[in-house]
Amino acid sequence: GYSHRLVYEQAPAEFREETLRSKALLEDQAQVPVLGYRAASYSITRRSLWALDTLVEAGFVYDSSIFPVRHDIYGIRDAPRAPHLIQREGGRLVEFPPSTACVPGMRLPVAGGGYFRIFPYGVTRWAVRRVNAEGLPFNFYLHPWEIDPGQPRVRTNWLSRFRHYTNLARCEARLKQLLGDFQFAPTREVLEAQGWIRDGHVAVRDDAGAPSDAYLQ
Repeated sequence: GYSHRLVYEQAPAEFREETLRSKALLEDQAQVPVLGYRAASYSITRRSLWALDTLVEAGFVYDSSIFPVRHDIYGIRDAPRAPHLIQREGGRLVEFPPSTACVPGMRLPVAGGGYFRIFPYGVTRWAVRRVNAEGLPFNFYLHPWEIDPGQPRVRTNWLSRFRHYTNLARCEARLKQLLGDFQFAPTREVLEAQGWIRDGHVAVRDDAGAPSDAYLQ
């Protein structure tokens, strides 16, 4: 969204206006269609599922906002870990969840960001190999500010400081190591290669089955 506010803290009409506004702005600047969406702090949760209808209406083809973990701010813990279709009244979206690794008793969030900075690098390297061994693409993200250790410090609570500022000085070197250890591609290219997207639209894969949206009920 335009203000980068949590989805579930906005009214549906406000979210719709911000989403359409930011999409139009990006498309005007880039001169290409914007097909993908990711909510601020993965804030499409069970209390903001209505946002998916806005994404379909706005013409998005894929989303990466539903983190299949338990967390205090985001997450739908029983959501699928693999790319899947979501069926809404107005159409379909491909959901490409942030990556998680299965360990006894839990799904470990390993998709990047704070998890990349806070966990030792070896955890991410292990997780990429573990997820790929399941036949799943690894969905990685990183904010530009996470390789800027000189950024101003904001006064906030200890948990926010820990999540935001831990290992900023190490992150760029870790990112270079990650890019040397593995090959990555843009989300659209990955979903096209897997048959989820074709010619800028949601494709119907022969093995996709029914949309995996039971967890959204």
